[in-house]
Amino acid sequence: MIDVTVRDEVALITLARPAKLNALTAAMRAELAAAVREHGKDTRGIVVTGTGRAFSAGEDLDQAVGRSLVEEVALFHDMTRAVLETRVPVVAAVNGLAVGGAAEWTLCFDARLGTPAAEYFFPENHLGLSISNAASYLLPRLVGGRALRLVLDSTRMSAADALAVGLLDEIVPGPELVEAAIARVRRWSAAGAATAVHLALLRPSLAEVERAFLAETEAAEQVEASGLAQAGVTAFVNRSRSPGRR
Repeated sequence: MIDVTVRDEVALITLARPAKLNALTAAMRAELAAAVREHGKDTRGIVVTGTGRAFSAGEDLDQAVGRSLVEEVALFHDMTRAVLETRVPVVAAVNGLAVGGAAEWTLCFDARLGTPAAEYFFPENHLGLSISNAASYLLPRLVGGRALRLVLDSTRMSAADALAVGLLDEIVPGPELVEAAIARVRRWSAAGAATAVHLALLRPSLAEVERAFLAETEAAEQVEASGLAQAGVTAFVNRSRSPGRR
């Protein structure tokens, strides 16, 4: 589930499923895209954060067994599209672990603030899945030539490492995270600022993002047709449900 409140004219979207590390169901992904579109019109900006010890564990793989990877990827793509269609700043407040599609979603945001407990983890390659959210375009844009290694190695990065390579823009103490993100949005959207113009000029190109979506959809079709995707998802779910694992 997600919670949406407006604080100081800034929409705060909170992923509120801590028992599942805020793993994103299909319904949650559709809700997130709709919430960004709605509040991207009537607020000074948007902050997205999580509850508990994770920002989000990414796609809820328990619900992905037997589902079309292509359809799952399409929902992630629309979350990214929704952010880039706004004319207000969108900031991630990464309170903990950010995994897979959720980590990739933040790549299109205008800033990513994290706590010392924040981590980035791109596990798709070793699950037989393919990346999404235009990460094939956005990740190299942020980290350059490191992108391929981060994906192929299924790298799990600490907050300090994420800051060093450009995935995070700032590390702030946990209790200050949301307020710091809201303050960043308010500073960028102050009266008289030409923020909307500069977002249009400097954000990732929506045309390039759409091209990346097409390529990533084709990649999803390939791993789905090969059987890699369902094998990887099923193996992950079986491991997570085995005795002694949480």
